[in-house]
Amino acid sequence: MYEPIRAKSVHTTMAGTTADFPHRSREEELDIQLAGHLAALLAVTDELRAAAPSAGLDASAERLTEQVARLRGGRTPTRASRGRRERSAMALHRRAHALAGRALVVAASRADTAAAILAAECMDAHTAALEPRTLASH
Repeated sequence: MYEPIRAKSVHTTMAGTTADFPHRSREEELDIQLAGHLAALLAVTDELRAAAPSAGLDASAERLTEQVARLRGGRTPTRASRGRRERSAMALHRRAHALAGRALVVAASRADTAAAILAAECMDAHTAALEPRTLASH
């Protein structure tokens, strides 16, 4: 019912041998992906810090910076400017929670305990920020 493939693969004929283009290991790819998620989380954290400064956000930003630098071989991430954006704090917390979740998945698959703990702590902090504050009734 199906015809057999008669031609050589485009990938091998265009590139010649497989040594003609760079290859990364799975660990290198996961490092790149994890650094990207953590850098995006750092950018959102910087936005939250600009909107409502707090010691907790400052500490989180510092830890995120350390992890991104570690994953990028010592290169520190570019930080967001202090300019205000028009997103609400709730939207930023939702975005940060989603990014922390992605980072946690990649950190777990890479078995990076430090990054996984940091991502889980960030998820918890942003979950708490998203929960409605209830007032005790009298």
